[in-house]
Amino acid sequence: MKNIALLSVVMVLFMSCNKDDNYESIPYNNPELELSIPEDFPLLNNAFYSNTPTTFGVELGEKLFSEKRFSANNTISCATCHIQINAFADSNAQAIGIDGRIGLRNTPPIQNLAFMNFYNWDGSKLQLENQPLVPIITHEEMDSSILEVISKIEIDPEYQALFEKAFGDDNMIPERIYKSIAQYEYTLISANSKYDRVKQNEATYTISEAEGALTFEQKCSSCHSTELFTDQSFRSIGFPINPNTDEAGRARVTGNLDDYMSFRVPSLRNIEHTAPYGSFGQFTTLRDVLDYFDNGVLDVDNLDPILKDNNNRIPLSEEEKTNLIAFMKTLSDEEFLGF
Repeated sequence: MKNIALLSVVMVLFMSCNKDDNYESIPYNNPELELSIPEDFPLLNNAFYSNTPTTFGVELGEKLFSEKRFSANNTISCATCHIQINAFADSNAQAIGIDGRIGLRNTPPIQNLAFMNFYNWDGSKLQLENQPLVPIITHEEMDSSILEVISKIEIDPEYQALFEKAFGDDNMIPERIYKSIAQYEYTLISANSKYDRVKQNEATYTISEAEGALTFEQKCSSCHSTELFTDQSFRSIGFPINPNTDEAGRARVTGNLDDYMSFRVPSLRNIEHTAPYGSFGQFTTLRDVLDYFDNGVLDVDNLDPILKDNNNRIPLSEEEKTNLIAFMKTLSDEEFLGF
């Protein structure tokens, strides 16, 4: 009996040592990704540095981005509305969620988010890591909860393995889900358009594109500035108003009537592929947008001074419109769009 007991102790010690050895031989290793940061782009936002994209964090985030179990009826994922060929927007006037429910606003594109200071059209989120919960719980989008999402995916072996790789264990908590999705979205950098190649002396504009670039600099660049083609400000520009009484633009966030129907200036990168345009898809084409500015916008009390001081319009000839559209098409990044 003593020999058997001694043998048992030795076997337990041996197995314990093997387990420890195995653990040490497979250390937690999730290296940061090296992102190619374009020259002349704005500074990375502060949140990026506390959630720098990692090899397995991004892999997990991309899988979560396409996960339809985020929605109550398992039919809608982030990728359902954020489609790569549309610069991670879609072609609907307003976002469409589960059971065909119509959202309040047009789906925003997802590009160059690592350089943005605000998220959502009204700037309601200051950190990308705080944004994913919004579509999950919104009735018109996924109509679910983060706890319901976790209950669906925590028994999935693929997710267990990915969380282990990304975080060192398979504990699926909300913060890790949000951080992983944000890491993936931080990698969606668009900076390889014809415009960028012209700047690098690797391409040349056509005559129409070059004329459009000049008109853009004269009449558009005050708002659509920096290499993001947005100054990230919130402006009331007299567009047709969303009849939904829940809409108030930036005022929904600030409570300030001066911000009523003000929205974040959109980036014009890949604008050719993000129609329809406007906060609720008021305009079908780029020509429609330019015609509206040319004909005169709504005369509202908080109209942006750039328009108010110019008789509520941006005057454009037909030739200028044609050339402007030609220039804006040079902002399309086929590599980013997956063409």
